[in-house]
Amino acid sequence: MQKSIFKSLVAVLALGLVSGCTHPGAEHSPDVPFDPHEQVNRKSHAFNRAVDRAVLRPAGKGYVAIIPQPVQKGVSNFSSNLSLPGTIVNNLLQGRLGEVAQNTLRFGLNTTVGIGGLFDASSEFKLYEAKADFGETLAVWGVREGAYVELPLLGPSTERDAAGKVVDLFTNPLSYMVQSPESYYGTAASVGARLGDRGTFGDTIDSILYESADSYAQLRTIYLQNRRFELGEAAPEVQADPFELNTEGF
Repeated sequence: MQKSIFKSLVAVLALGLVSGCTHPGAEHSPDVPFDPHEQVNRKSHAFNRAVDRAVLRPAGKGYVAIIPQPVQKGVSNFSSNLSLPGTIVNNLLQGRLGEVAQNTLRFGLNTTVGIGGLFDASSEFKLYEAKADFGETLAVWGVREGAYVELPLLGPSTERDAAGKVVDLFTNPLSYMVQSPESYYGTAASVGARLGDRGTFGDTIDSILYESADSYAQLRTIYLQNRRFELGEAAPEVQADPFELNTEGF
């Protein structure tokens, strides 16, 4: 009974969020970013840059300088493993049963042989993660991406993906099964993994945020091209992933 109520609440939440998505007119070129909220987005971008300069950038540099690389890798693996049940839920919602089985096997192997996910044992058997999120689920269900938005602290997104981020907060079964203080381990690991990414890819991120003529437009282009490639919505001439860097949160 509780599960059915939960599913209904998630469905209502998702429908409520995506119903507010705006759509470009028929005359709008798909090659031009649909950004009717640009004025507000630029304020969020300025805020995100300020937070990055004051907090994330120095913390990321300190993290990779102080924490040994094997420990960084273990934290990243642990964070990724804890997010897998939520990924499996989205695999299921998208009707991709093969990916459900693949990620379930990966989670079981990494949790046991990989000692809670600290080690990526499943990759040794070429059992890689089939990534998925609720933004992708909405795309599979036929929801259009809507306008581009830049979220405070969370970074670049679209209206569809922003709705997906909200729903993803509730779709990981582990969040309902693990009690505190253990429930905070995943959050701490996620923060550590993000700091590791900020430190590892620091030069590339700095070139986007602080060295480009218009960092907002540059980040918008990178995000939209990368995300559309991930979802199979890229233009036909795009044959390879143009930007493998994950810019979420920066």
